[in-house]
Amino acid sequence: MALSARPRRSVLYMPGSNARALEKARSLAADGLILDLEDATAPDAKESARAAVCAAAQPGAYGKREVLIRVNGLETRWGHDDIVAAARSGCDGILLPKVESAATVRAAETIMEAAGAPASMSLWCMMETPRGILEAPAIAAATPRLAGLVMGTSDLAKDLHCAHTPDRQPMITALGLCLLAARANGLAILDGVYLDLNDDEGFAQACRQGVDLGFDGKTLIHPKTIGVANEVFAPSADEVAWSERIIAAHAAAEAEGKAVVLVDGKLIENLHVANARRIVGLAQRIAELNEDLKG
Repeated sequence: MALSARPRRSVLYMPGSNARALEKARSLAADGLILDLEDATAPDAKESARAAVCAAAQPGAYGKREVLIRVNGLETRWGHDDIVAAARSGCDGILLPKVESAATVRAAETIMEAAGAPASMSLWCMMETPRGILEAPAIAAATPRLAGLVMGTSDLAKDLHCAHTPDRQPMITALGLCLLAARANGLAILDGVYLDLNDDEGFAQACRQGVDLGFDGKTLIHPKTIGVANEVFAPSADEVAWSERIIAAHAAAEAEGKAVVLVDGKLIENLHVANARRIVGLAQRIAELNEDLKG
């Protein structure tokens, strides 16, 4: 699946066993939702949560927002049935936890297809173990059905025995490897969660670092963080205006048979135009999401 301009600035985990949370999510301004059957759901609630989540994920239930279902791993007793149910739910995609090989991705795809999953339903992979990070290039290239990677930085820090420092230097190599693998294969990639809900400035800084590194957005654990993530990961008005100027100037130059053009003294080539179109497209999709939420 080719990377699109779909907004993924804020993607909120919602516990699959909490019916009130699933209902509340309909009014939240997150770009995407992860209805969680794994970490956020206790073992004795797994099967009832599966039914609730799949019923909630019917097409259009959350407007134009992207809805993913995080299933349990295939090595668990729930994983296979989670994938079968999710494949038939109408959700946008299935998120696999703790992926460590391309074979796991293809095994999940086989189950999806046998269950009748539509071609439009994507697969996503959690990248949260050292082995998974080392296998990132193979995982990212496993199947055209793959749409993106999601960093699981909490589990990763645990396995690395590293600290959660503000600059995240202990895990910067892992973040970079996954970013490279995602972009090399045209995939989206989401940054990990920020655990301290009382540290507003720390969260904002983590979002700014995510933008600088190249992430499309941030996964979230509380609705109160949606607004900051949406603001930080959105293109600014100045960026959109500049991008529109680049697109128009380059089109005019092409009409005159020129391959390059100067805009405010800056040389503009095809690569700049491609990024400008991405930014403008993203801004348009964000506006559509905002209108959908108002409706």
